[in-house]
Amino acid sequence: MAYGLGIDTGGTYTDAAVMDIDTGEVLASHKSPTTYEDLTIGIRGAIEGLSDEMLAKVGVVSLSSTLATNSVVEGRGCRVGLVAIGHDFSSKYHANEEAVIKGRHDLWGKETEPLDVQAAEKFLRSVKGKVDGLAISGYLGIRNPEHEIKVREMAYETLGVRAVCGHELSSTLGFDDRTTTCIMNARLIPVIEELIAAMKRVMAERNILAPLMVVKGDGSMMGDSEASIRPIETILSGPASSLIGARKLTGIDDAIVVDIGGTTTDIGILRDGRPDIVEYGAILGGMRTHVKAADISTVGLGGDSHIIILDSGIRISTVRCIPLCFAARIWPEITKTLKSVSTKGPMLRSEFKEDTRNYQETDFFIKLRDNKNNMDLSVEEKMFLEFLKNGPHNLAQASRFLKVHPLGFKVDRLENIGLVQRIGLTPTDMLCVAGDYKEFDPEPAKLAIKHFSLTYGVPEEKIISLSKKLVTDKMATEIMGKVLDSDIGSREMGEAGHHLLKTAISREQRKDFSCTIRLSKPIIGIGAPAGAYLPEVSMRLGTDFVLPRYSDVGNAVGAVTGGIIEREEILIKPNVENMVGDIPCTVFAKFGRFVKDSISEGIEFARKQGIEYVREMALKDGAEDIVVSDDVKISKIRARNMPSEFVVIDVTVTVTAAGKPKMFEA
Repeated sequence: MAYGLGIDTGGTYTDAAVMDIDTGEVLASHKSPTTYEDLTIGIRGAIEGLSDEMLAKVGVVSLSSTLATNSVVEGRGCRVGLVAIGHDFSSKYHANEEAVIKGRHDLWGKETEPLDVQAAEKFLRSVKGKVDGLAISGYLGIRNPEHEIKVREMAYETLGVRAVCGHELSSTLGFDDRTTTCIMNARLIPVIEELIAAMKRVMAERNILAPLMVVKGDGSMMGDSEASIRPIETILSGPASSLIGARKLTGIDDAIVVDIGGTTTDIGILRDGRPDIVEYGAILGGMRTHVKAADISTVGLGGDSHIIILDSGIRISTVRCIPLCFAARIWPEITKTLKSVSTKGPMLRSEFKEDTRNYQETDFFIKLRDNKNNMDLSVEEKMFLEFLKNGPHNLAQASRFLKVHPLGFKVDRLENIGLVQRIGLTPTDMLCVAGDYKEFDPEPAKLAIKHFSLTYGVPEEKIISLSKKLVTDKMATEIMGKVLDSDIGSREMGEAGHHLLKTAISREQRKDFSCTIRLSKPIIGIGAPAGAYLPEVSMRLGTDFVLPRYSDVGNAVGAVTGGIIEREEILIKPNVENMVGDIPCTVFAKFGRFVKDSISEGIEFARKQGIEYVREMALKDGAEDIVVSDDVKISKIRARNMPSEFVVIDVTVTVTAAGKPKMFEA
């Protein structure tokens, strides 16, 4: 009998679940807050409720996380340099240091411009000590990666940092998107390495000798060593695990899965028991990547979203906070301060378009970590960090003590670079006050609500009901947006469409009409707040709601449920266009560029070498019982001068290796 241990490190909680691999039964689970300052603490807390006897039977550990996704969205990660070869890079996602140098290949992989080695050397010397990783992306580098490989070799000698090439991550055309993916990957390497190291420390403490797997964005697994090289493939791994976990826990093959976490709500669709996949590349933070991942809609709405109450009204911010009711249990002085704040008028009444700049008297800040990367900080920022050494404070306290205007601390910047964390009023606090959550003391949240009630003349009960309605309305709207996007490829509805959707979701009777929506799939809820919000959402959308047992750790269940899959797409192009027959061709793959005497020879070569390549990749991931399959797609058109004959445009050979994680046997 072998057990699997699934761990999901989310933006708010780290979940653990032990499952019997043979029967699929969940044997035990536990949760603990994710601790960004030291991930080991959160992981250790998640498995502390699991017995040594149970952990001794664990044959494999699988780890999923939203850390990579959140790091990209929030702009966190290490300092990265970019060498773009042969073309300017156009994107809103940039590296810390960038250079465009000469060097180019054509569509057949032939060099049309030599690599400017001197320019590469000059740039690498100039960024030494300024970057922690390097991204290298050549225009049409997927057709011949020799320039990328040369710069990578130079980078190792000059910088001594991890360097990643675009051709290693993607074989798809699209220079800007591939370069964006490469920068993201380089920036995420220390993020994933820190997570893997934390997991291994806890495994050593609990004497867990099993291999460690990491979940990819499509729900499959990869070995931890490969994940540290290609961390970009772990984006959306947490949401993918929730889809896999929802299927495992309910046995339902077709459903809309809504995973409500602390930081985000993730919405995906199960079809025939598998997640929808974005084959052309997942969008993250509004940017296209070349990563195949579960087709997930991620919304900045969760149990820890900041509730902002200003002159203009109440709104749910995308800023993540530690809930007051949770924080006060760790730092009781917060409740004491709130008692004073609840009876006083507001000090901060400014309102900004950017939610990160809106501060309230009920917001507190804690220091997360020291400025280890030596980022340039102002005197005021340094003073504020020093002030937080002894525990959480609000801006009014810092302003009085340090004689600096509250806005002078630029706390939004300190939040963005991960040095401080905000504590504030959240949907979790509202559920505590309403009695839906019994785990925490509701008093801190009640005091904050009392403050806003006195400040704006709004009854406390109305603040609670309006906040819950905002969450419910937004969640229902986002689910419908995802359904429409999946159905027609767009969620644009125009003014009339939005009016109809709002009417249907609110169930309001308009002057001359009313309307309703009926989804054809049930909604499966994953995450601790799912039971509080989704029954109402499902009712408004005319469908059933399913809340499975262990839904609060559904991601962890999904993490240990998937298999290992490695896939490689190999392109074959005829060397002469518009010629009939089995003519010479060029084979383009991640493992090289090869010229063959005929298309049939190229196909056989691609199949043989591709099978070896993906099998080796699967073995590196720690797979066993590997099954390899291949698929050949030939694109043809009729010859111009010979209508009865066909001309080959290109051939795509897709080779896939699938296996299960090799279990540790005690």
